Amino acid sequence: MTHVHPTRDDRVVAAVSESVGGPVGEHARPHPWWTPARVLLLLTAIVFVLGMVQKAPCSLAEGKDQQWVYSHMCYTDLRPLYVPRGLAELSWPYSDDEETRDRYEVMEYPVGISYWAYGTAWLTQTLNGSPDRDERSDQPVSDLHASDEVDDELTIFVLVNAVGFAALALLSVWLLSKVDRQRPWDAAAFALSPTLILTGLINWDLIAVALVAGALFAWSRDRPVLTGVLIGLGTAAKLYPLFLLGGLLIICIRQRRYGAFALATVWAAVVWAVVNLPAYLSGPDEWKVFWSFNADRGADLGSVWLIVDQLCDKGVAVDTINDVSWLFFGAWCAAVLVIGLLAGRRTGHVPRLAQLGFLVVVGFLLVNKVYSPQYVLWLLPLAVLARPRWRDQIIWQAGEVFYFCTVWWYLGGYLQPAGGGDVGFYWVGIVVRILCELYLVVLVVRDLFLPRHDPAGERPELADVDPVEGGRGVADPDVDPVAHGRHAGAVR
Repeated sequence: MTHVHPTRDDRVVAAVSESVGGPVGEHARPHPWWTPARVLLLLTAIVFVLGMVQKAPCSLAEGKDQQWVYSHMCYTDLRPLYVPRGLAELSWPYSDDEETRDRYEVMEYPVGISYWAYGTAWLTQTLNGSPDRDERSDQPVSDLHASDEVDDELTIFVLVNAVGFAALALLSVWLLSKVDRQRPWDAAAFALSPTLILTGLINWDLIAVALVAGALFAWSRDRPVLTGVLIGLGTAAKLYPLFLLGGLLIICIRQRRYGAFALATVWAAVVWAVVNLPAYLSGPDEWKVFWSFNADRGADLGSVWLIVDQLCDKGVAVDTINDVSWLFFGAWCAAVLVIGLLAGRRTGHVPRLAQLGFLVVVGFLLVNKVYSPQYVLWLLPLAVLARPRWRDQIIWQAGEVFYFCTVWWYLGGYLQPAGGGDVGFYWVGIVVRILCELYLVVLVVRDLFLPRHDPAGERPELADVDPVEGGRGVADPDVDPVAHGRHAGAVR
């Protein structure tokens, strides 16, 4: 074998394999065509098709109200945003035209998502026969909502985006399988993720997910410029890929590769600015909406702040939430910095980017003002590489699935107590989700300080495998490789 096989590496997979003959044998040889990457791509395709089936009732059923959407848990943001954000008229998301702004709200997303939505709307209308947009501009917006033609476009719009998201999911799993040449099967926890089925089509988050997977791959190949480019593109679609730079900073300090960090940071900033420039030049006020919207919003779904807000008679002021959240996140990042600089020094193990990125992003989500169901996708590529153990992935994702159910029950009013009052069971869903994330955090931190527990920290003796440059980082220069034997020399 030229790679670690999961049936010999993971107890859960080994136990499941007993039903089909048990773990792979000593003399097993790889299939000439069914490589791990191809198997993972097939599994991802199947899982994503199941995700499309799960969302289909909300796109294909007619005459169903919002309550029905919540009861079937098939809600997606794509349909309700198509008309109100001007996509039905193919209005440029950052147009400062007064008539357009009187008719439609500005897209409250980063520019990467707005560009994608605009492009898929154009493709949707092309597939639907290129309707007369001038005629639509003369109609009241309410008439567009009631139009059969627009309703047909809504279904096409969802399908076009679904195909694009599927391509992003396939790209993500392929990249993740290549991060560590010896452990391609670690990406299986992404490919078979129930959260990918349930949340992959809710919003446009898979754009940033694919770019994060690309950044992990680029860094594993010791390409800081490409890493920075992909982080910049990801940050243009969602803010959280920016936090990978914190992980890079720690690794580069440990490895004394300050130039690599500078290259990645500069290119990330340049690419982000270039991508944002068209939006800013065409409508600076509209470009600012994303930032003002997030600064002004209060406690929202999934957040611990929602629990605090509902427990307090007068609620919690937005400024208080902003200040406390940033203070907590700053303290969390400082803690990750200390952990990253201290962990593994005696053994020569340098933290992996997936581990550090996972810790930083979790800290951001824990105190974010909104924690939507699909935000689990932010953690998914990082978590499956940070802690590649099926038992731990199942525990974490079970908490996410539980929350996914409770949020739709909450919105549908199914959790409302008979005697009135706050919906305490929804709070349980939020707390369970957070506890499952913290469970994974504890394990990752333990792996950092005790690398013998890290499934990806040891290097089994495998034939014909080259060391992965940059994937684990070069050995800590402060550690004597002779004094620490094979561990210091193997970690590169």
